Amino acid sequence: MGRELLFLIDGFGFDTLSTYADAMPTMSRMINHGLIQTAFPSTTATSLATLTTGVMPGAHGMLGYTVQVPRSGGRLLNALKWDERVDPENWQPVETLFQRATAAGITVTHVAAKRYENSGFTRAVFRGANYKGANVVTDLVSETKAALQATPSFVYLYVNDLDTAGHSDGVGSDKWIAAMSMIDQMVSQLMKDVPKGTRIWVTSDHGMINVDEKIVIGKDNPLMQGVSFVAGEPRARHIYLESDSPAARVETASLWQEYLREKAMVLTREQAIANHLFGADVSPDAFDRMGEVIAIARGGVVLLDAEREEKEGAMVGHHGSDSDVESQVGLLTTTLS
Repeated sequence: MGRELLFLIDGFGFDTLSTYADAMPTMSRMINHGLIQTAFPSTTATSLATLTTGVMPGAHGMLGYTVQVPRSGGRLLNALKWDERVDPENWQPVETLFQRATAAGITVTHVAAKRYENSGFTRAVFRGANYKGANVVTDLVSETKAALQATPSFVYLYVNDLDTAGHSDGVGSDKWIAAMSMIDQMVSQLMKDVPKGTRIWVTSDHGMINVDEKIVIGKDNPLMQGVSFVAGEPRARHIYLESDSPAARVETASLWQEYLREKAMVLTREQAIANHLFGADVSPDAFDRMGEVIAIARGGVVLLDAEREEKEGAMVGHHGSDSDVESQVGLLTTTLS
């Protein structure tokens, strides 16, 4: 009977496999299935919802790090921190693969930090799994080992140390290399500890780029003209306008594109939908949540929200755009014999 372990390393881009192979000797020896293209935006909330539902963002409705809550007077929902006024199962109504697996008699366990256990995000995209909270590597490994005793069993294991190091210090920094090395040692420990016959899969939700140009929206530029507020994140912006009219969307998109030129691709909501930016199927809920204009940063540019300039501007590593580095992740595997 099958035992499957999916280890998701937040922020582990495909490009790092070759560039930083020295920091991950264990993972470098695993079978590499090549690259996987994530959905847009290349951000945790969206990618994990796509992974656990098997549908694109337009269908599951998790369209980014922050989006507007429709008819809320301009409230933003931070998908990872959540808002108790928003029902997670209404917000993300698609049945998860965990729910389907549990219904099929598979023991499904979610192993991650204790702080995520009852979060709205966990209830939105990971429902159906038995949650085991663990905050240190030894506990993460032992909870995973225990969960894999059952057959058939599936364990989803998550760590965010690499993503955190990338945001604070940048990809390739000493802190980032140390996090990568720690995670590689964790994979090595899992290979020693989990039951024989377990198939281990390693993948990620997105990669990351290091910033080289910061543009503050509305500071010494006309980008806040006609805009009520901005959401998303510095590499992938949802822009909400004062006027909900096709003309206003075209005008704002043109203004942004003209100002930013090659530094961003700017689309109206209509263009985003026509281009299948969030997938071919866009639910009425996703349509309601989407920015009237979408701005996708290019190169090493970040588009900072003036109200959060200090916090966003302090980050070295960013993700969210559709560049190869941000949107391509690997899939590694090995079966323990």
